[in-house]
This record gives sequence, C-alpha cells and structure tokens, in this order.
Amino acid sequence: MKAPRGQNFLYQPGWQQRVAEAAAPTPLPALVEIGGGPGGLSRLLAPRAERFWVIESDPGLAQGLRDQVGKQAGTTVIEADVLSVDFTALAALAGGEPLQVAGNLPYYITSPILLHLFHHAAAIAGAVLMVQREVADRMLAVPGGRAFGLLSATTQFYARPQRLFDLPPGAFRPPPQVHSTLLRLEFAPQAAALGVEIEPFMRFLRRAFAAKRKQLGPRLGLAITARAEQLSLAELAAIYKQLGPN
Repeated sequence: MKAPRGQNFLYQPGWQQRVAEAAAPTPLPALVEIGGGPGGLSRLLAPRAERFWVIESDPGLAQGLRDQVGKQAGTTVIEADVLSVDFTALAALAGGEPLQVAGNLPYYITSPILLHLFHHAAAIAGAVLMVQREVADRMLAVPGGRAFGLLSATTQFYARPQRLFDLPPGAFRPPPQVHSTLLRLEFAPQAAALGVEIEPFMRFLRRAFAAKRKQLGPRLGLAITARAEQLSLAELAAIYKQLGPN
C-alpha cells in the first residue's frame, strides 16, 4: 500500500501487538489513536477501550477503518487532520474522563502534533507515541547534553517522557530510512510547580532557545553567562520571573 502524505505504517503483526499492549495494557475508559492508516493497530486497540476514537485524514483509509472497526460499540472514526481535532471536546464526550492517546506520528509533522496535544494537556492523561528515534532522543535529553533544546524543554514542561523500545525500519511499510522509538508521555504540566503562566513562559522558552549555543545574557539583557541548553526548567523559570512580564 502506498502511504499518503509520506507516512510509514506499522506493518509487522508482532510489533503491532507490542505497541497495542504498551498503549493499553489494561482496559481504558477513553482512548484516541492518531493516524489509523490501514487499521492494523486500530483493530487491536478498539477492544481495549470503552470509548475509542481513531483519527485518519485520508478518505480512503478512513473508509477502510469504518469498515474494520467503525461498527464496534463505543468506536468512532474521525476523518480529519489531527491538528483540527479538539481533544478537550473528546474528553467531554467521555464524561470528562482524561484521554489516553496512541499513535504512529508522521515524521514530518511530529512537532506540530505534540504541540497540539500539549495545548489540550488538561484533557489528556498520557500518550504512547511512535516517533523518529532522533526526535525521541531530543524529547528525553537532559540539560547540558547536545540534544537538549526547545523540544526537550517543552516536552518536559508538559509531560514526563519515558523510552519504551526502539523499532527497526523493517517493522514499517514502506520502510523508513531511520529507526523509530515508542515513547510513553505521562502528562503532568509544570506551570503551577514552577510558578509561571503557560503561554508567556512558552514565548520565553522560544526566545531563550532561538540561538542555540549562545549565552542568554546578551539576548535577554541579563548578566547570565549560561546557555539555555545548560539550564533546567526550574532555572529557566527563575530567569523568566527575573525578567518580569513580557
């Protein structure tokens, strides 16, 4: 099958089973799958949730999903771009139950999808997501490491990420040129703990990481010799509060 929009679908049944078990090891009240594709993973996830939504933007694939899982009780196929889906509204449909999210994210829009999920963090309890291994390394990176940057700080502001396992190119059709990683994100926004407001602090982080490897002081008007990628979220929040409203 030719994958639309450059996607690489999880194909091997053994890997599909491992991912499904990681995403829903026990029955879940509300689960959303991003990018159902040809339905291999959807068929395993649908019976594991009381309410199950699968999002697919391609009309042909969406129809295939309706044929495969759409008639199961509690299952809905959403034919839409994931970036247009209101996850907060889905949680409301589940009686306010926080959502669990699963998905094999298209590599070229991984960051926009993550930011969209983070925007709805109050409605999401956790996510099990497949991403490019290099992206996973950045999401998991710690301050002081070469991979630590804006994606690391943003992810760790909203969630606690954990690497589950890596997958080889051969697990997908068509095989990508890179390895993939399955991550678990336990959503736990840090705004209250850090004493910051979300949107202004996100704007600050974008400024702080805008020129990687350069000292913060000259860019922010402060006597700071450290670089953003050397600082923890708590240290970045302290600098943000020192700057005042912006």
